[in-house]
Amino acid sequence: MAEAERGGATPRYRGALHPDTWEQELEAIPMFMKRCPDEIDPARQPDLACLQSLLFDEEQDPAELARMYKNEGNEYFRERDYRRAVIAYSEGLKKKCEDPELQAVLHTNRGAAQFHLGNYRSALNDAIQAKKLKPTHLKAIIRGALCHMELKNFSEAIAWCEEGLRIDSKEKKLVEMRAKADKLKRAEERDARKAKMMEKKEQRQKEILLAAIKERNIKLILEPSNEEKEISDGLAEISLDGFRSDDATGAKVHLDADGNLNWPVLFLYPEHEQTDFIAAFHENSRFIDHLMVMFAELPPWDLERKYLPSNLELYFEDEERAEMYELNPEHTLLQVLRHQRYFVKAGTPTVLAFVKHSPFSKKYFSGKKVHRL
Repeated sequence: MAEAERGGATPRYRGALHPDTWEQELEAIPMFMKRCPDEIDPARQPDLACLQSLLFDEEQDPAELARMYKNEGNEYFRERDYRRAVIAYSEGLKKKCEDPELQAVLHTNRGAAQFHLGNYRSALNDAIQAKKLKPTHLKAIIRGALCHMELKNFSEAIAWCEEGLRIDSKEKKLVEMRAKADKLKRAEERDARKAKMMEKKEQRQKEILLAAIKERNIKLILEPSNEEKEISDGLAEISLDGFRSDDATGAKVHLDADGNLNWPVLFLYPEHEQTDFIAAFHENSRFIDHLMVMFAELPPWDLERKYLPSNLELYFEDEERAEMYELNPEHTLLQVLRHQRYFVKAGTPTVLAFVKHSPFSKKYFSGKKVHRL
């Protein structure tokens, strides 16, 4: 019964919707809800909690419950809410109903949702389970083939396609996928053959390079891992051993067209903590020739203008004995590398440069055994 409001206002019924918020109030009524909340609070939403308990009553037949969860998952799937679809299908599978076809559908549908989420391995596992339950389930076979395509398992994708085509030889998706998988498989095999040929070629080049190094009696020392440093016949990868230079990127010892070795060489200037890097130092080039080019203009860090080619001394360090050896700038790189106590570390010969008779060099050599020219 309506109650007249004071002042002759239009009467309202008890529990009527407010004219300003009627849409929100209507949305709160289960019958008119467009979307169910993620979490249902029985205290705040008793109507929804009651409906949920009626729908998913554990005393119901497992197959009926599984079917309800399947339908719920389908709704989420249509809304593209694949995460919640996976949850719903999983709940249906937990009921372990004895209907193999329904179980196969739940696995297939969950696999489709997982696929859209990018979980291709999980989707494939569902397709495998669905096919076990129903070997002629074409949707599961198509989904499994799609998963193998995404995982780049082209041989397996072809096998799944052929299995499906034995059931339906005109299934367009399988026919097209079979052709695409075969094309990709051939390309993959071709690339693998090319890579193997390239690997063999590189190995042969390394063997030729190593033979040239041995022939010159040049001694290599590999970078240690967790073991002691040891002289080795193996050819190490090039590194700058803690120094960095943009010009050094990718530089390696190599043979030129005339059969001569060209080395990446590192020059260190300990006094100023500076470096120079020559990416391809010809083995028959003299050190003085490179110094003339490198110091044709004085470097900005040489404020005292001391680093002149004629004013420099070059050394290499025998780390094993902690001794220093002076080099003759007129010598070639090959002459230095053949020295009985020179070991090429990590594929990069290293030379230290000092200003003659400088206070820094005297201090640096203090306490060390130095072999002068």
